[in-house]
Amino acid sequence: MTEAGDTDLFRALFDTAPDAMIVVDREGRIVLANPQAERLFGYTTGELAGNLVEVLLPEAARGGHVQHRDNYMGNPRVRPMGAGYELTGIRRSGETFPVEIGLSPIRAGETTLFAASIRDISETRRVRQALTRARHDTFAAQIGRLALESASYETAVESTPALIASALEIGTVVVLFTDPRRDRLAVRSEVALPPSLRESLATALPQAALFAEFPRHTTAGATLKSLDAARFAQLRPALAQAGFRDLAIVPLFDRYEPMGAIVALSKKQDAFERDALHFLQSVANLLAAAIQRSRSEEKLAHSQRLDAVGQLTGGIAHDFNNLLTVVSGNLQLMEAGLADHPELGEMIDSALRAVGHGAALTRKLLAFARRQRLTPREIEPAQLLADLRQMLQRTLGERIEITVECRDDVPPVFADPGELDAALINLALNARDAMPRGGALRISARRNIYAGDGEIDPGTYVVFRVADTGSGMAPEVLARALEPFFTTKGSGKGNGLGLSMVYGFVKQSGGRVAIESTPGAGTHVDLYLPARSLDRTAHPQAAPPATPHVGRESILVVEDERDVRTIATAFLRSLGYTTYEAESGERALEALNAHPDVALLFTDVVLGSGMTGYELVREARKLRPDLPALLTSGYERAGGEQDDAPPPDVDLLRKPYRREQLGEAIRKAFGERATP
Repeated sequence: MTEAGDTDLFRALFDTAPDAMIVVDREGRIVLANPQAERLFGYTTGELAGNLVEVLLPEAARGGHVQHRDNYMGNPRVRPMGAGYELTGIRRSGETFPVEIGLSPIRAGETTLFAASIRDISETRRVRQALTRARHDTFAAQIGRLALESASYETAVESTPALIASALEIGTVVVLFTDPRRDRLAVRSEVALPPSLRESLATALPQAALFAEFPRHTTAGATLKSLDAARFAQLRPALAQAGFRDLAIVPLFDRYEPMGAIVALSKKQDAFERDALHFLQSVANLLAAAIQRSRSEEKLAHSQRLDAVGQLTGGIAHDFNNLLTVVSGNLQLMEAGLADHPELGEMIDSALRAVGHGAALTRKLLAFARRQRLTPREIEPAQLLADLRQMLQRTLGERIEITVECRDDVPPVFADPGELDAALINLALNARDAMPRGGALRISARRNIYAGDGEIDPGTYVVFRVADTGSGMAPEVLARALEPFFTTKGSGKGNGLGLSMVYGFVKQSGGRVAIESTPGAGTHVDLYLPARSLDRTAHPQAAPPATPHVGRESILVVEDERDVRTIATAFLRSLGYTTYEAESGERALEALNAHPDVALLFTDVVLGSGMTGYELVREARKLRPDLPALLTSGYERAGGEQDDAPPPDVDLLRKPYRREQLGEAIRKAFGERATP
């Protein structure tokens, strides 16, 4: 065949090829373009010839393609279609679309030209994306089912990296969690993470950088090239040294800020496109939801367990205090009748001291059960901590370094001052016991705006933190730390009621307790107590001095426990009063009608299955509006009703009480209504 015939054949094959084809010279100018190329890119016949080949690429890609073209022409070789070299083409109309190209050099005499076959792979890419998304959906469903069915979120956390790696067809995935004690992330679970990268990854991703990169409620992930280069400057060399060329990171959000992150690593460049990030974000949402659900269930179960123990404890304390009242009362009556027998008096004193210890124990039980009566008022935290420091320096010894800090913006706290003092002292003593060889104790107060989480109401709180550098607590010990009678101290070194008393006081005050501890790294306990701005201009009027009474009045004693009622009437009679008795609220109202000389109502709060002492006082004052009253109880809530509260002008005498305490309380009740 002649040379002209060869040329005609080549031209015919070129024009009828199913793919778009162009031929360019060494300057990158288009020499030939077949009809398929002109149709694909939207040009008319002959219009492409003479243009640089970059006219077929989006403007943003043209500069990079010139460099790539020069490199290829310097070392030309056949690159078949489907070799994985994809570009984005642009039609004359401005519409972009994905293309796949094949390249080959062509000798034309002394000149080398370069032929490119071009194929629109829009449909192929759509199919590929559909298959990829279907695979992602399958793995996401598997991870979601795992998160839902696992008894603990730890199972889901441990299994997720391998599933992500399979879904994205990459080798390494890491789940990082924040560490509340250090500004760094800790590896919680991983698959194929090189040991050399474990430490540097946590160091190169400080928590502050994570929170800055992903602020609250941000849902977007990021790849290595989209991360702030300055913020993650340490990350790139560490990854390169381990052989990784790309990274994707998505946050694990708690309710208000990241709790950690999922990090995917690839040895391919630009491995994480939009679909991969979307899949990672979906998995992160599933995992974060599972973690929040599991933690909420743990908190609920813990709270329910403590509430159940508290209810049981309150009932036991009530019965125990009644027993102590009987024992104490009889001992006091014996003491008065055996004044001439000093040897018996010493035995009685010893028994009464034991009763006092028992009463202190029940007070701690009631504090845990949130059944004590609190008298909250406005307290200045700075003054409270200053006073506390002076006392603790004398108490804890020189081996404990005490630091007290109160910020200037801390508002007054609204709490019972005595109970708050006792709670902080208790925590300080626990900290001392955790540092037998000495250490640092830091007590601080700060202001906190709490959004509320179902445990406490939204609002402004004062957070008292007691932090030590002691031995810390293992997770299994921390889980039971607030339970009454649970202690890790040796015999005779504690009754296990310290933290439970603190918990009860704070909960009853409308706050919450948060404890974090690590074995060998110390413990810190946060007490959230409500801040309250009280009216400083309102000052209660001083009560007139009580008029002394000589014990001639008649008193109605209402108590459902016969032995306790006997002690009360014996005390009152020994003080000179006339007494009437009733075992229930209903009988007490009958006695008031039958004995108009009753000058005071002395009643227990818990009166069996009938009306409570609070209700009795209200009903009695319907008959006698000016009737003085005094309440007593070893269990300061008669029931769970919100309106079950004493009248504001009625005091409560705690059981067990001494005869002198009863006399003073009676005189006060009369004195508040007597005319001087």
